Amino acid sequence: MTQSNAGLDEAKAYQKKLEGLLGENDPLKVLGETVETLQKMVRQTPAELFRKRPFAGKWTPQEVIGHLSDAEWTMGFRTRTVLADNHPQIMAYDQERWAAAQGHNDRNLDELVNTFVSLRTANLQLWKKLTPDQLKRSGLHSERGEESLGQMIRMLAGHDRSHIDQIRRYLEAARGSG
Repeated sequence: MTQSNAGLDEAKAYQKKLEGLLGENDPLKVLGETVETLQKMVRQTPAELFRKRPFAGKWTPQEVIGHLSDAEWTMGFRTRTVLADNHPQIMAYDQERWAAAQGHNDRNLDELVNTFVSLRTANLQLWKKLTPDQLKRSGLHSERGEESLGQMIRMLAGHDRSHIDQIRRYLEAARGSG
């Protein structure tokens, strides 16, 4: 198997994993629930726990929230690009480099969450208005190939579920590490 085929297989497995996390749930409902879930987590948890790195080489809970903001910004741009252009290229990004370059763990937690909430609110307003024909519009992702808007939205909802679970696990580990 060539490297590009192996990379495509890995990307398709990731896509399938995210869609599996969503299951038969309404992606827009799941995406809306993430806002409340994050806000509740932040209200109920001391801010310093979000900055703890409970696992060497892994993100902190706060860096995960920063990543969710990055993904939200990116998905908003991708949505608008697919709506406006015919079968556009959709570029992948290096999430590790984005998180490091922005210093998510050094930012104010409330500001980071507010950024996510603002972006998600704006995107949800647009996504809720998309017609079935618009949801079928697609672009060519640089790693995963052809993706429709509907598929991208379903994947993002699964992505939310994955990272909300990650934040919960990391906060629990941070609580236990003293």
